[in-house]
Amino acid sequence: MRAIEHDHPVDSDVRATIESRLAAIETEYGVRVLYACESGSRGWGFASPDSDYDVRFIYVHPLPWYLQVNRQRDVIELPVSGELDISGWELRKALGLLRKGNATLIEWFDSPVVYRADTVFLREMQDAARKTHQVERSFYHYVHMARKNYRAYLTGARVRLKKYLYVLRALLAALWIEQGRGVAPMRFRVLADAMVTDAVLRQAIDELLTIKRAAHEPEYGQPLPVINAFIAEELIRLESAFPPMLSGTDFSVLDRLLMETVLRLDAPSTRTLSP
Repeated sequence: MRAIEHDHPVDSDVRATIESRLAAIETEYGVRVLYACESGSRGWGFASPDSDYDVRFIYVHPLPWYLQVNRQRDVIELPVSGELDISGWELRKALGLLRKGNATLIEWFDSPVVYRADTVFLREMQDAARKTHQVERSFYHYVHMARKNYRAYLTGARVRLKKYLYVLRALLAALWIEQGRGVAPMRFRVLADAMVTDAVLRQAIDELLTIKRAAHEPEYGQPLPVINAFIAEELIRLESAFPPMLSGTDFSVLDRLLMETVLRLDAPSTRTLSP
């Protein structure tokens, strides 16, 4: 089995159900789903057997929806059903969040698990994310997430093992950005391969991954000293570190992407849909 299949498992029946739900959303709301992916542990590469499917998508309305004075609802959220958690953002909302440096949104476009993708949109969105990447905001986002989860879950006598991977992933993403490598990849394996050079630490992480992939979500255990030491040391150092600084970002690429995508997909057959 290839690494991507092992690290990012998706049951074929669940995939078919998700694709069916996305098609139903398009029909019910009169929208086009441009992109849909896994955003949680299945996308990161350390899902447990009972992990949820965290499906996130970007959608676009027909042109008339964008020509109204009153602001319309710009999210679609399905009730959580069993192991499925499905929600999406309207395109203009998504681009606005990208303008604000939303690191989570940027991750979606590097997800190894994709359920739907307009290839033109995906290519242009990935390009826009690179061009408008706000390094400082992404850096502090990841540092904050690592620190928050570390203090909340990993400092007691018993720890929730999955939280180690949440902290490590955020911490390694911050280190990636600090080193000037650009947008941090979503896949934990890619981050670990590039950023973890200590053999003892890497062995501890690999053992943790094995436990996490075999355990149920609430699994607790003893603290892991090697990983704890690495996290604590790096968090202290990063408190006073500064990411590479960029200036003169041209955000007009986001306006062009919105306009070109809406017009490209505004087929005559969709123009009569209610906004």
